Amino acid sequence: CLIGAVNLKSSNRNPVVQEFESVELSCIITDSQTNDPRIEWKKIQDAQTTYVFFDNKIQGDLAGRAELLGKTSLKIWNVTRTDSALYRCEVVARNDRKAIDEIVIELTVQVKPVPPVCRVPKAVPVGKAATLHCQESEGYPPPHYSWYRNDVLLPTNSRANPRFRNSSFLLNSETGTLVFSAVHKEDSGQYYCIASNDAGSARCEEQEMEVYDLNIGGIIGGVLVVLAVLALITVGICCAYRRGYFISSKQNGESYKNPGKPDGVNYIRTNEEGNFRHKSSFVI
Repeated sequence: CLIGAVNLKSSNRNPVVQEFESVELSCIITDSQTNDPRIEWKKIQDAQTTYVFFDNKIQGDLAGRAELLGKTSLKIWNVTRTDSALYRCEVVARNDRKAIDEIVIELTVQVKPVPPVCRVPKAVPVGKAATLHCQESEGYPPPHYSWYRNDVLLPTNSRANPRFRNSSFLLNSETGTLVFSAVHKEDSGQYYCIASNDAGSARCEEQEMEVYDLNIGGIIGGVLVVLAVLALITVGICCAYRRGYFISSKQNGESYKNPGKPDGVNYIRTNEEGNFRHKSSFVI
């Protein structure tokens, strides 16, 4: 007589664990009349389904890193970021009226950020724009970024904080870019960035940004000096031409390499004769 129905439940359908820790994927049989049901675990990742537990043994990349707890739950040791996926627990109880049941568990493996790559301009003139970059590609979930100047946390908008009223910057905490529309002398200092998520945080090394004044007088003076030098060179070249330094002596007189030829005579050398012969040509 077939009675009952197999039913499953889980104490946590969305477990979250940090990389290199262990986790239990809970799958519990609450009702069944079958003493020895068939248990299977499958991993669903990137639209592909692979076996994790089949034929009473651990399969695939979890071999040696996982075991079955009790009858149905799955425990994974030393989880990695590649273990983030959907896991389906399937139970077949042949003696039950409803012989098959399954539950899906979503495992999320959090990864601590590594030290981000920071790019800070070394020197920027007063009044010019400047952009500072901070990028990290290992952390999961994707980290948020914060910038510090001289160990002081910068707000996302300088105008929203009276302490930074002399600055004009915007911080994108998702991309890590710190943009100055026009730098001031007060923006000089040591800058570093911190990338952080639920698994931890990491920072880059400090880098100095110097904001300097433009020497307008020096620039004008340099331009005038260059113009004066160019004028002197031009005058010198003109004087040299006038005195004939650039006139070739070959232009005076007739070149000895071009002797005159008698009118009406062409000199032709043939291969048969081996020397020159001439013939007359008549002009009509």
